[in-house]
Amino acid sequence: MTTGAVLVVGAGIGGMQASLDLADSGFKVYLVEKSSGIGGIMAQLDKTFPTNDCSMCIMSPKLVETGRHLNVDIKTLSEIESIRGEPGNFTVTLERKARYVDAAKCTGCGDCATACPIILPDLFDQGLSERRAAYKLYPQVIPNAFALEKLGTAPCRDACPIDQRAQGYIALIREGRFADAYRTIKEENPFPSICGRVCNHRCEDACNREKVDAPLNIMGLKRFVADWAAAHPDEIAAVMPDIEVESKDRRVAIVGAGPAGLTAAFDLVRMGYQPTVFEAQPVAGGMMRVGVPGYRLPHDVVQREIDEIVAAGVDLKLDHRVDDMAALLNDGFDALFVAVGAHGGIKLPLPGADLPDVLVATDYLRDAALGQPPEVAGKRVLVIGGGNVAVDAAQTAVRTGAEWVGMSCLESRETMPAHDWEIEDAQEEGIEVFPSRTFKQVTGQGDKVTGVRCVEVDFRGFADGRPDFDELSGTEQVIEADIVILAIGQRPDLDGTPDELEKFRGRFLVSDEETMETNIPGIFAGGDVVTGTTFIVDAIAAGHKAAHSIDRYLSGEAATGWHSANPGQPVVELSLQEARAKLAADPSISPGPRAELPKLPVVDRKGSFVEMYGGLSETEAIAEAKRCLVCGVCSECNQCFYACKADA
Repeated sequence: MTTGAVLVVGAGIGGMQASLDLADSGFKVYLVEKSSGIGGIMAQLDKTFPTNDCSMCIMSPKLVETGRHLNVDIKTLSEIESIRGEPGNFTVTLERKARYVDAAKCTGCGDCATACPIILPDLFDQGLSERRAAYKLYPQVIPNAFALEKLGTAPCRDACPIDQRAQGYIALIREGRFADAYRTIKEENPFPSICGRVCNHRCEDACNREKVDAPLNIMGLKRFVADWAAAHPDEIAAVMPDIEVESKDRRVAIVGAGPAGLTAAFDLVRMGYQPTVFEAQPVAGGMMRVGVPGYRLPHDVVQREIDEIVAAGVDLKLDHRVDDMAALLNDGFDALFVAVGAHGGIKLPLPGADLPDVLVATDYLRDAALGQPPEVAGKRVLVIGGGNVAVDAAQTAVRTGAEWVGMSCLESRETMPAHDWEIEDAQEEGIEVFPSRTFKQVTGQGDKVTGVRCVEVDFRGFADGRPDFDELSGTEQVIEADIVILAIGQRPDLDGTPDELEKFRGRFLVSDEETMETNIPGIFAGGDVVTGTTFIVDAIAAGHKAAHSIDRYLSGEAATGWHSANPGQPVVELSLQEARAKLAADPSISPGPRAELPKLPVVDRKGSFVEMYGGLSETEAIAEAKRCLVCGVCSECNQCFYACKADA
């Protein structure tokens, strides 16, 4: 009786026959093949030489016999990494690539390939035909299972705080499958219309196409899909799943109805919990609603996506300030997530800063968003600050009738923290920018503001949170103004939060920013109240993390970090040469220029809160999606997952 094991490398006709002969002799055989199925070159042939017999007719019985033989263990997608030992006693280490399909469950039906939006040349047919990223090597292949071709994670997804499947919805847009694209976006993002308008789109900064000419307009494509979805509710309803979850009969309190709080609530209700969101404002949305002006983010767009979350089963209580958050845990709630944001403005400690017409930007923007803007018509308005909030305040002042609007900040024009395009938009509207200034005094007569006394500086940045600069002698001036709006930072309102919660510099401390746990069991915190002012997408990420951790806490498990992507996947970074070669070799990739969003003329926007930027047309969106270099091959769009009835 033979007891040894034999490794056969290569599963062509020779490897299969050798394996069968050895297996019939009683050996345990490991048949190693680097492709996704056995058969080798012979499977690619139509006829054999010199007999002119049908190649597959000869090989099919061998395929079936090899696949069924109890002594043959087939290792596909595998290559030898190392061999150690001596004749008769070898140890072999294999490197095995992921199939991404459970071959034991797969029925070979092909539904995944039908759903897959990624088209590739079929190398099995020497590139003469096409296949999808979800593929079976050839019809008679053993194992009779599909596989996914995937190089790694696309850099656009890797750069996104919420692991948004950008390449996935872009691939679906390219095929005109807009409803499917919307479903893919909603996997990680409950606010696609909002992020399609005001995200800082780190995905675009990471886009490999930027190395060739310009990154894809990923934010614009997201907006296109979200706007299309709003206009086609029946088609969206047809693809969105009815999620049935078992109720866990556990209640979670969430304080703050901004992007972090609402995201956590949406996740928790889909896990079976009963979340209640308490919001002090008369409207939900946090800074999305009362901080971002309507010309950038229309209020009806925000409300539409909030309504979807509430409709899922979230209990939203507006005009409901919580004065004792810890008491919620003694009032029937099993966990608490604090996501109060950073709505408090900061005033500079300047002489004259307490004059009535010295405002803070957060209050000014909130009042304007709620239809009660301070009176600025016919007045000179100076905004102090160089970030996006400062730009918002300045452009809002223009739209509410200010005679003149200026912005002034410590940073140079080149280093202002606001996005360049926002500063340019502001300057188009006549807003003057006074960079590289430090401020000495808000000047006034009686209780009336007359201007701001400032000095030009050589600003080097911040060191330990403090500005580092030298004043330039002989540059002092007074910038005349009737109203001064301070936009130099924001802070959370910690009233009502437990004294026992650890805090630092006016923000909550969490034991781990991946789990959002505080030092008090059952209380979690996230968003701007922990990180300081960031972007909406960062707050969404915090909400996902908090919901994941709360679920584990209420299930009696240790908290772990949340990721929708596989953090072990390599990021597919293309060099300039690789990107150019991919563009040149693939005729399906468009060489065209980046599509930009249309912008209202200055004359049409200065006196109106009408949305400033328009969206892409269907033709423009498809053309822009075709610029994608398909870096990771499999786009992670999840269409194969949705289509697979075998759960493989």
